[in-house]
Amino acid sequence: MKRIQLGNTVFEGENDAYLLDGETTALVDTGVALPDVREELEAGLAEHGHSFADVDAVALTHWHPDHAGLAGEIQAEGDADVYVHEADASLVDGTETPLFLDRDLQHETFDRWGMPESDRERLTAFFDSVSADLSGRPADVTAFGEGDAIDAGGVALEAVHLPGHTAGLTGFAFDPREVPGHEPVGSARGRDTSGEELFAGDALLPRYTPNVGGADVRVDGALAAYAESLARIVDRDFDAAHPGHRERIDEPGLRAATILDHHRHRTRRVLGVLADEGPATAWEVAAALFGELSEIHVLHGPGEAFAHLDHLADAGVVEPDGTAYRLVEPEPDVDALFPTTPLDDAVDGSEG
Repeated sequence: MKRIQLGNTVFEGENDAYLLDGETTALVDTGVALPDVREELEAGLAEHGHSFADVDAVALTHWHPDHAGLAGEIQAEGDADVYVHEADASLVDGTETPLFLDRDLQHETFDRWGMPESDRERLTAFFDSVSADLSGRPADVTAFGEGDAIDAGGVALEAVHLPGHTAGLTGFAFDPREVPGHEPVGSARGRDTSGEELFAGDALLPRYTPNVGGADVRVDGALAAYAESLARIVDRDFDAAHPGHRERIDEPGLRAATILDHHRHRTRRVLGVLADEGPATAWEVAAALFGELSEIHVLHGPGEAFAHLDHLADAGVVEPDGTAYRLVEPEPDVDALFPTTPLDDAVDGSEG
């Protein structure tokens, strides 16, 4: 397995594509459909003796353009099979329009969040400035579901559905002993674990927490779904995770527990905003949590705030008041709103 690092000027953080070149040649994720990123991916493949035309399969962790953007171009050159979870398939094959191109969906979403008109204009201007870059070429996809097996580069990938960041976000569990030239991480550390590793996409990132709520507005109960996904990663006890951005995560269970704890902390902060300021919209809560927002964060900030407010509303802790939310249970048991894991006591209690 070879990690090919790719630039990312539209979203934060370098992207990772993973090359599996055993009996066949496969990629896990592809990077965004920008000319310079395409050149980087071509150069990374060439370094290992491959071109786009050599790729037999592309396994996508989710639909976001910085992960799936080049899939259609790769397929056009070598007729690669492109695999993506059934919940994200329509956004990769082009039959569904993503938020950044769908003005009606934008209007509905921004109304729900209470976003002021001036900030809507800033965000739509950002979308307009990058939409041509983000579109990519649609791919003919093969949809899969939870537990399905995909043959990628001679390696059996088990689809582990981890929704939250997107509806169809999927990690791929694999036995590292099947990967030519890849030393299992757990054997080097001497840990008693499952022996499995995980291509994690954006379910798990090493330096910051994946956005929930704004990253895919199609997800109902996004925070609850993501919390369960994090608990599932802990339970699977993977030896290592290979994320969609930046470096390998050597203790994915601990990282997942840390991010879960981060969301407990953030929920308490949201409750604090409502207690101090009274009823507030998702936009107003985001402003209190994050301050001034720019570019993609104008989407991600209120989206995250909305995900927390929605989670609290489902639990009866807050209730909608127009587009605002008001506190009805001033001292809830926040811990009870999230799944528990065996690693909860191991996290340091700070936001992850």
